Amino acid sequence: MKTKTPNTRRGLLAGGNWIIDQVKLIDIYPQPEQLGNILGQSQGTGGGPYNVLIDLARSGARFPLQGAGLVGNDALGDQILADCRQHKIDTRHLGRTSKAPTSYTDVMTEKASGRRTFFHARGANALWHGEGLDFKKSKARIFHLAYLLLLDALDEPDAKFGTKAARLLAVAQAAGFKTSVDVVSEDSDRFAKVVGPALKHVDYCILNEIEAGKTTGFKVRQPDGQLDTVALRHAAGALLQQGVGELVIVHFPEGAFARTRKGEDVWQSSLKLPPKYIAGSAGAGDAFCAGVLLGLHEEWELQRCLLTGVCLAAASLSHPTCTAGVRSLASSLALAKKYGFGPPVLSGD
Repeated sequence: MKTKTPNTRRGLLAGGNWIIDQVKLIDIYPQPEQLGNILGQSQGTGGGPYNVLIDLARSGARFPLQGAGLVGNDALGDQILADCRQHKIDTRHLGRTSKAPTSYTDVMTEKASGRRTFFHARGANALWHGEGLDFKKSKARIFHLAYLLLLDALDEPDAKFGTKAARLLAVAQAAGFKTSVDVVSEDSDRFAKVVGPALKHVDYCILNEIEAGKTTGFKVRQPDGQLDTVALRHAAGALLQQGVGELVIVHFPEGAFARTRKGEDVWQSSLKLPPKYIAGSAGAGDAFCAGVLLGLHEEWELQRCLLTGVCLAAASLSHPTCTAGVRSLASSLALAKKYGFGPPVLSGD
């Protein structure tokens, strides 16, 4: 069902999880039946499409941004729609329901250690299976779906395509889109069953190293925690063998790696940020994804795409919420000149 994307298409349509993060700064995480004090509270964006679209808007992307998914008929749903309007994100494909509340996550952050504990309510996201999403009514170039494994209705089996998500991606490709997916990190054995079928209908697969390893069965971290670059290459190759059409990109704290179907390998180190700079890691993966998708949409060289990704991720790390740290593209890229890069990922090469 793959077709070549016409060059006249322009824009990013992102669908999947729409979440409000309610970040609470606490003095200590209490034991059962004990008390912990909330010292401060802030709200932020959450979920792949929401984070990616806001990051692109804040970066000054010069192409149309469109959101797809489902939120509740409640105050949090109102907040998401208002936020999208403020950032000029088209919400015609972002539906509302009275059957479930808008999804939210309570993030408990310990002040001293920075350790975070998450309490997630799947809410309306669990019901979304792409209803009302008419790809023929969008002229966007890329359809980005996130997160597989956290979209209950789309993760369900499909007799023909394997999963409902795989069917949705196939329909998008048939309508002329380039397709992109991201996956949520979870400790389970569902990766091959849920993620695998979708790969046959994906042009760009963007994962972190843990997700890539769990999907393919490779251990990309050595027992001492070091990145196994050989296993990482094998994992990327296996994802291509499982059906990814053009490109696999794997990001990790040390940087990023890309492998194309043509056999090109590209490595990029992350920025060398001082510890005091990092206010929170939530959203860094989506910020990286936004930077890469920006470059892919604009048909930049792959090295430039990865560089943009690590710079947006670095910007995201400056704030405890997922997207508030991202500024203009120029300011994100300037972080590379200010802080430089960490050691080469392939230090032995």
